[in-house]
Amino acid sequence: MKNIADEINKALREFTSEVEEGLEEKKKQAAKNAVKELKQKSPRDTGDYARGWRSKKVGNAYVIHNATNYQLTHLLEKGHAKRGGGRVPGIPHIRPVEMQTIEEFQKEVERMIRG
Repeated sequence: MKNIADEINKALREFTSEVEEGLEEKKKQAAKNAVKELKQKSPRDTGDYARGWRSKKVGNAYVIHNATNYQLTHLLEKGHAKRGGGRVPGIPHIRPVEMQTIEEFQKEVERMIRG
C-alpha cells in the first residue's frame, strides 16, 4: 500500500509542476497578445499612445500599461469634459481587449490542464 501512495504522490507532484510551468507560459503569452492587440486597436493621433503599450511581470502576475502616455488611458477609454463645456465621447479600446484576453486565457489554461 505504501508504494501505491508514494507513486500517486510522485505523479501528483509531476502533474503540479507541469501545470505551474504551463500556466506561467500561458500568462506570458496572454500578456504579449494583449499588448499586440492594444497597439493595433488604440486611437491614433501621432501614434505615440498606441506604441506605448508594454507588459511587465510583477510578482506572479503580468501587468499591462502604457509607458509613454499613461495619463491618457482613462481619458480616451471613458471620455472627458471639454474645457469650454460639453464632453468628448470615450473610445473603448482597453476593456474589449481585456475581456478577449481573459476569455482566451481561460480557454488555453483549460485546454492545457486537460492535456
